[in-house]
Amino acid sequence: MNNQKDLKRAEGAAVDAARAVGLLMRRHLTLPKRANVATQYDIKLELDVRAQKLIERTLRSAVPNVPVLGEEGTAGKVDAEFRWVVDPIDGTVNFAYGIPHACVSIALQGRAQKRGPTTYEDGYDTLVGVVYDPFCDELWTAVRGGPARLNGRNVRVSDRRNLNEAIVSIGFAKTRETLELTLPYFNQLVRRIRKVRSMGAAALALTYVATGRFDAYIERGIRLWDIAAGGFIIESAGGEFWRKPTGGQYEYRMVASNGLLRKTLRVPD
Repeated sequence: MNNQKDLKRAEGAAVDAARAVGLLMRRHLTLPKRANVATQYDIKLELDVRAQKLIERTLRSAVPNVPVLGEEGTAGKVDAEFRWVVDPIDGTVNFAYGIPHACVSIALQGRAQKRGPTTYEDGYDTLVGVVYDPFCDELWTAVRGGPARLNGRNVRVSDRRNLNEAIVSIGFAKTRETLELTLPYFNQLVRRIRKVRSMGAAALALTYVATGRFDAYIERGIRLWDIAAGGFIIESAGGEFWRKPTGGQYEYRMVASNGLLRKTLRVPD
């Protein structure tokens, strides 16, 4: 699946799956929703599970025998040569409250032939990334070796170098520990930049950086399925996607930027 023809076929399957779930999301945005789990900082919906199953069926019909690693569980052996990494509804809390800022995130990863700066610590590179916002009908795509695209149009990160002109998105993850670690940095950051945004959908924050709407996005305690597609799209758009494992399974702290701001952001360990 490393040749361009196979990757384009995988991209098409991911787009079909994302659009199918997007239709489901639009239909249910204003309807009552059933929560399977609700904690102080997160909600998991019955619809999350249904959406992931729909993605799995759609991907399997086009690209058989590739396992799925997703927020709502796994299907198949996820240490295989190739794997899908899926967040069926990224921004679930927004969606649960009827806020139309959520998306579908799908990435195809393959075992790296040779480790490089974009290789994850478990030896995988992202080969295809698809993020779909069904409420704005915006579809971001990227295939290894090609550009990042929004609805078929090439996009690039911003060229802003000065923090006092930058818009930076920041996320607070899902635990009190990450909240307590992030708040002091937030209080310092907000005084140094033009505006700070916390919008509640990681994959969309990443694609907004790729499109030049945001200049950077920072979060601690974020999971692989939140970042695999969007981080790859940023890299394909000419930006920098820095991340470091936190010790939790598939968990990272990350700084995504236009490639000009990470050092001046001075993100603490």
